[in-house]
Amino acid sequence: MNILLLCGGGGAEHDISLLSAQYFEACLAQRDDVNLLYLTLNAQGEYHTKAGQKCELTNRREIRFEDDTPAWQVDYVIPCIHGYPGETGDIQSYFNLINLPYFGCESEASSNCFNKITAKMWFSALDIPNTPYLFVNQLDEESIKRCEAAFDKWGSLFVKAASQGSSVGCFKVDQRDEIGNILAQAFRYSPYVIVEKTIRARELEVAVYQYQGEVIATKPGEIICADNTFYSFEEKYADNSHATTQVEATNLSDEQISQIQEYAVRAFKGLKLRHLSRIDFFLSDEGEILLNEINTFPGLTKISMFPKMLAHHGEDFTQYLMDNIKRQLTQ
Repeated sequence: MNILLLCGGGGAEHDISLLSAQYFEACLAQRDDVNLLYLTLNAQGEYHTKAGQKCELTNRREIRFEDDTPAWQVDYVIPCIHGYPGETGDIQSYFNLINLPYFGCESEASSNCFNKITAKMWFSALDIPNTPYLFVNQLDEESIKRCEAAFDKWGSLFVKAASQGSSVGCFKVDQRDEIGNILAQAFRYSPYVIVEKTIRARELEVAVYQYQGEVIATKPGEIICADNTFYSFEEKYADNSHATTQVEATNLSDEQISQIQEYAVRAFKGLKLRHLSRIDFFLSDEGEILLNEINTFPGLTKISMFPKMLAHHGEDFTQYLMDNIKRQLTQ
């Protein structure tokens, strides 16, 4: 089959997407039943091959090149794009329009999870505990006063651009007089901002995925950050990061593990996710389990938790990937 591996996107996580695409490329290189075409999408909406050839994905489900290279028919696409336009659901809407099957969550589920405000409304609707928050839709004195009142109540805040990747446009506020400035920074990333209570907690992550017709939730892994820091974009990917990861978190009771997995599967099924996700939780100092966020196309870099947790659970990534592709194409 002809599989299009699409990466990039031109957004804040463009370069990370290229690293994740290398993982897919290496896995599919083992298969002699797959013809793979690797394309990068830039910020101008242009597609390029590795050799720099310009091309386009047409509504006939084929790649058409600007030179005399013959058109390449697409059977299936893997949109390995973190953030916009992949996890936002935009590119999936186009695939739906031209009836092109693709790997990962569908457009509506992607959009619902990517917007942090919409996602929290879904968590509450599904009766899954999550962090207390405020919704801020404009930067004005009233919004600043609301956030200051929340700061007085909660003691510390997280200010997050609502429509960005998990670590993009995210700021911790420990000083009341910083609120206005940090809100302004967050609004540079998104027209909507979410303000959350800072939770003193362990950061736990679960890989939730479909394999052989079943929805599977791994045991939680853990992100361990340096004191008084959080897992920012820089901490996640910088060479000098002080954060460490455990593919299976220690010192959790069987009851806590079971409850986290139950919430994770409930979120996966309730939000109609598909194929893969990484679902992140807080375990507060008081023992409360809170759903933090969902990544509908988690990273697959050398430090990423999703492939590590899937392998730790006993799955081979290539077999898992091909199982989902073939099941979808034979439905």
